[in-house]
Amino acid sequence: MTETIELRARVPELLGGGRLDQVAAQLFPDYSRSRLQSWIKAGQLCADGQRLRPRDKVPAGALLQIDAQLQREVGWRAQAMALDVVYEDESILVLNKPAGLVVHPAAGHSDGTLVNALLAHAPELDRLPRAGIVHRLDRETSGIMVVARTLGAHRQLVAQLQARSVRREYCAVCVGALTGGGTIDAPLGRHPGQRKKMAVLSAGGKPAITHYRILQRFAHHTQIAVSLETGRTHQIRVHMAYRHHPLVGDPVYGGRPRVPAGASGAMVDALRGFKRQALHARVLGLVHPRSGREVVFECPLPEDLAALLDVLQREDAADAPAPG
Repeated sequence: MTETIELRARVPELLGGGRLDQVAAQLFPDYSRSRLQSWIKAGQLCADGQRLRPRDKVPAGALLQIDAQLQREVGWRAQAMALDVVYEDESILVLNKPAGLVVHPAAGHSDGTLVNALLAHAPELDRLPRAGIVHRLDRETSGIMVVARTLGAHRQLVAQLQARSVRREYCAVCVGALTGGGTIDAPLGRHPGQRKKMAVLSAGGKPAITHYRILQRFAHHTQIAVSLETGRTHQIRVHMAYRHHPLVGDPVYGGRPRVPAGASGAMVDALRGFKRQALHARVLGLVHPRSGREVVFECPLPEDLAALLDVLQREDAADAPAPG
């Protein structure tokens, strides 16, 4: 079975003069580059009504139009798994993803993913791009996600993400005692030498903006609230590492566990035993695609992150000078 896709987007000044396939990938991020290229070659993705080649340049202000038939995803099977559903109705499903759960099937993860669980929970999702998922969390990042249940909801949520109007707030624990909050405005792209990693690039990177504020300051660590203007791959993890305050437990950008001199046995165990990035998507705010009302969803800290914070708090309390 197929779904009719009708999308429109105007090329902004920033992307003017770029290749059609590359610009389309920026304006329609929910679809893979290969799918967009196939639509271009089939004449189903045009610029100002003109059929172009994927490599042809498109000017700022051009109207990109997609009129295509989207085949249902094949090879993704439903698999009954427990889901922590925060909210659901006929348009959206909001859930709390645990750390360790892969979002999409891929090489090495053909099943046991969030998509497999969603297809069992709501079979109609096999009609939607990527089973209705409009934004992702890294495998080892926990927290709140929204999934579209209809094509109309899917289009609206993607549009909100493109307009940067979706509120996304994370809780993180980073290495080092920060002195204050701030903003990191540093473009991101694939690491030039390690293709599975991302990096801050002075040239060729995509715009990436991260805001953070202090929630709790410890002697050697800081709990921060992080909000995103953009949603680049590994954005928070890379930006904090770029500022020399990587997230506790980050196996890719954090290096070896950093244990402060004189740390108690409990703190040593907590830091060395925290095997994932200390990052949790806590708040998600958006305009409901059917009611048009702003809605905000929250989910509490997972047990491992709460336990880590408890150890850091007790460590600071033990080191505090006695009164008098």
